[in-house]
Amino acid sequence: MGKRQQEWRQVYDSHTHLNDDPFYDDVPAFIDRAAHYGVTQLNIVGSNAKLNQRALALGQRYPNLHPIIGWHPEDIREFNAAAQAQLWQQLQDPRVVAIGEIGLDYYNDQQSPHDQQQAVFAQQLDWARQLGLPVSIHCREALADTYALLKDAHVDEFGGVMHSFNGSPDWAAKFMELGMAISFSGVASFGSAEEVHAAVRAVPLSRMMVETDAPYLTPAPYRGKQNEPAFTKFVVDAIAELKQLAPEQVAYRTYLNASRLFLKDQKDDED
Repeated sequence: MGKRQQEWRQVYDSHTHLNDDPFYDDVPAFIDRAAHYGVTQLNIVGSNAKLNQRALALGQRYPNLHPIIGWHPEDIREFNAAAQAQLWQQLQDPRVVAIGEIGLDYYNDQQSPHDQQQAVFAQQLDWARQLGLPVSIHCREALADTYALLKDAHVDEFGGVMHSFNGSPDWAAKFMELGMAISFSGVASFGSAEEVHAAVRAVPLSRMMVETDAPYLTPAPYRGKQNEPAFTKFVVDAIAELKQLAPEQVAYRTYLNASRLFLKDQKDDED
């Protein structure tokens, strides 16, 4: 490990929700606490009209909060013509660093019909290609269909990340073959998450990101409490333990990977 990596103390939370109700009235306090833990860059991810607008507002107010906006599969019943027009207009904002979180969620079949989810997902992937924006992908019990739609969209042309990845090493490899990065959340710290542990060990650090998905998926040692961006530090620690690496090395490479994809930072990773 080079000197730069040995000294690195910054962390990039590639997917969090300070635009959500538990945080929105006290954002400065959560930013300060994150900075105390070395978490200095945060992607603020939307999913519907309310959360997209809040992500944009936070991106305007704080230079280290980067908006990702899009339409979540669980909210597609509200994705009418007016919502589509508004999102398309919002995506022109130069502060937007990606389209997300978008994808497929088959956990509750009654909530959002699969064919509608797929159509909205495909539309937003087409927008990503048109605008040259990467995508942040939500996938729950829909790995095969998510893979097929990303492949058909030639996602390698604009890039993206599998947010809070919870699949097997084989699925991680398939998505990486499409050019996707793999992001791990606090699930990597759960003792029972053996498949995720195997995926962490299998995914090269050069293709990996870290996130909190706060207020969800709180990592150890704070499971049972509300998650927050500061706790990305503990995701880094869990991955470092699983891969038998120094936390500074994990923090450095995942920060670099996220900066390159979302901020177009082409900083050399060599010492």
